Amino acid sequence: MASTYVNDLRLNEMATGDGSGTWGTTTNTNLELIGEALGYGTEGITTNADTHTSTIADGATDPVRAMYVKYTGTLDSACTITIAPNTVNRMHFIENGTSGSQNIIISQGSGANVTIPPGDTKAVYLDGAGSGAAVVDAFASLNVVDLKIQDDLTVTDDLIVNGDIDLEGAIDVNGTSNLDVVDIDGAVDMASTLTVAGVVDITDTTDSSDATGDTGALRTEGGASIAKKLYVGTDLDVDGTANLDVVDVDGAVDMASTLTVAGVVDITDTTDSSDATGDTGALRTEGGASIAKKLYVGTDLDVDGTSNLDVVDIDGAVDMASTLAIAGVATAATSANITEGALVDGTTAWDAAAKANATLLLEENTTISAPSNAVAGAIISIEVAQHATSGPYTLAWNTVFEFASSTAPTMTATDAKTDIFAFRYNGSVWQEIGRSQNMAQT
Repeated sequence: MASTYVNDLRLNEMATGDGSGTWGTTTNTNLELIGEALGYGTEGITTNADTHTSTIADGATDPVRAMYVKYTGTLDSACTITIAPNTVNRMHFIENGTSGSQNIIISQGSGANVTIPPGDTKAVYLDGAGSGAAVVDAFASLNVVDLKIQDDLTVTDDLIVNGDIDLEGAIDVNGTSNLDVVDIDGAVDMASTLTVAGVVDITDTTDSSDATGDTGALRTEGGASIAKKLYVGTDLDVDGTANLDVVDVDGAVDMASTLTVAGVVDITDTTDSSDATGDTGALRTEGGASIAKKLYVGTDLDVDGTSNLDVVDIDGAVDMASTLAIAGVATAATSANITEGALVDGTTAWDAAAKANATLLLEENTTISAPSNAVAGAIISIEVAQHATSGPYTLAWNTVFEFASSTAPTMTATDAKTDIFAFRYNGSVWQEIGRSQNMAQT
């Protein structure tokens, strides 16, 4: 009978009557390979290979027979390494010693595999289950009594400690730490949130001298959220926003941001306002003022910007320097004027809100696109003029425009002629409500 190599180290198993006169040599080779299996081996991967197969040699030296195997080479993508034969059942320490910052993926069959990041080493075992063989991370749930680490400890997932942690140096936590009792002799640099279920007692009495977050006993360069009562023994300097339910202030209040009051602010000063600088009057602001309820103004109201008003009762004149937006009904005793806005020919964009009264001079064949900012009930119009000498040009309409009998009009094909169209938006399409064509330009 011939020799076989079906064992997990691929050693030569001689059959009865085989190897006459060579048993000593074969046995010595097997012993050397057993020693090799307890050692360290290195195998190179072809440059930039996506796959690699390590086949343990039968009865001959092979680096992958070693318990500790280091893979080397240069990669530009992750490489799947298949260890063969798929019947070998054994333990391995495998190091990703490749360059190129790529993972290696250890596989044996169609079963599970293990990914090893560049520069890392993992303890794995091969289950040798044949075509469905799997590679398993042996230390995925490692339980040790005392673990001593002489250099850095990097944890890429959760760290749960049921006992005490005694640190001689620094601890860098990028995520969340849930700690029952903490005794810290040095500084704490937090990259995330610190949640304390008990009391934080700060015995340092250093005063705060500025808003940089670098002074005082309690320092923060970000915000501070306090769910309960805050008592301040001396001054409270707020550069941002303070949301306060009840405020009792004995001195002056200097606000660099927003003051929100849920109750009543009673200002007894009767000083009049003389300009828009925010420096005069009993109530002064250099920014905006937002009033959710009714505002009563005993004398004049001077608005330099935009006023959004639900109901307005004005006994005098209104002088608007900006836009007046009315959600209800506007009744005018005289005519209303909507300023013309010129559109550009070609593929014509039309903002129905900004240019409700539009003009368009054709200097090329043109298609009018669907108007933007369409609001149900809106009415828009457009005056389309052929160029005085270079035309005539055609005019097409987006399908959002609806005409009588669903037939778009033909633009007057004569130079220096003008057509005018008017539309009303019903929430889905722009319905034509008026048309005048073949008018002379003036």
